[in-house]
Amino acid sequence: MSDNVMQARDAISGSLAQCFVTIEGNRYNFMQAINLEATFEKNKTEVPILGRTGKGNKATGWKGTGSATFHFNTSIFRKLALRYQQTGEDVYFDIQITNEDPTSSVGLQTVILRDCNLDSTILAKFDADADYLDEDMDFTFEGFEMPQAFNELSGMK
Repeated sequence: MSDNVMQARDAISGSLAQCFVTIEGNRYNFMQAINLEATFEKNKTEVPILGRTGKGNKATGWKGTGSATFHFNTSIFRKLALRYQQTGEDVYFDIQITNEDPTSSVGLQTVILRDCNLDSTILAKFDADADYLDEDMDFTFEGFEMPQAFNELSGMK
């Protein structure tokens, strides 16, 4: 078998992750997270170029957005919404995600999303027909760090 083929064991398990949320110095293990996805999106401007029939594209900035689903069993984000309603003070927080599958040769990756801010939060919920309750959360973030990156797979270079 060729060394230039990814091995099945190097696919990262979707459930072997950790998620921590830090709000005002308090670090919470968000073990009730079901999924989370954060996206870095470049803002681009079309640039007319003399001598070309098509326009070029130049990056002019970026924005960070994310979405997550959690089990509906914590009031942390509802308390932040209540505080904003009562005082007008908006609270920003950090989210740290680590993916590590011990079977894979790629090791682990940690990404810290800085200055996250909720777009909305569910205040109350019930569903008499549901097996369990969950809640979706959309957010933005102002920056990110990657203190640990995956190793390159054998055969990539």
